Amino acid sequence: MPAFFLPRAADPDQAERLYEALAEFAGCEPAPAGERIAAITFDVDGARWVAAVGEELTGTRTTRQMRRGELLEHTVELTSPTRVLAIYPGSPTTVVTDAAPITGAESEWANPFTASPSGVTLFDRA
Repeated sequence: MPAFFLPRAADPDQAERLYEALAEFAGCEPAPAGERIAAITFDVDGARWVAAVGEELTGTRTTRQMRRGELLEHTVELTSPTRVLAIYPGSPTTVVTDAAPITGAESEWANPFTASPSGVTLFDRA
């Protein structure tokens, strides 16, 4: 488990202020230390995605088809230039990215967007 951080924060105090400001932007509550999310895995439209704080969204899509009596699997790697700034717990989980309206960057993802994670990695409690 990584130590809590946010991209663009120069020090821990600035990270705390930014975490609270991004929560306000997303319309959700900031999580206390020990409950802060570093990464989630979630499914959208048949693809499994990973949103990790400080990283671009990545995913995989696996298709299966029968061909001449044999099951063939094909996995495609998916990427998005959208970088995750913060993830907030809840039902569903809220993900804030560096896309518009925070920056002028275009994205196929809404900002913020929500997801129902199949896996969650928390930051260290320290």
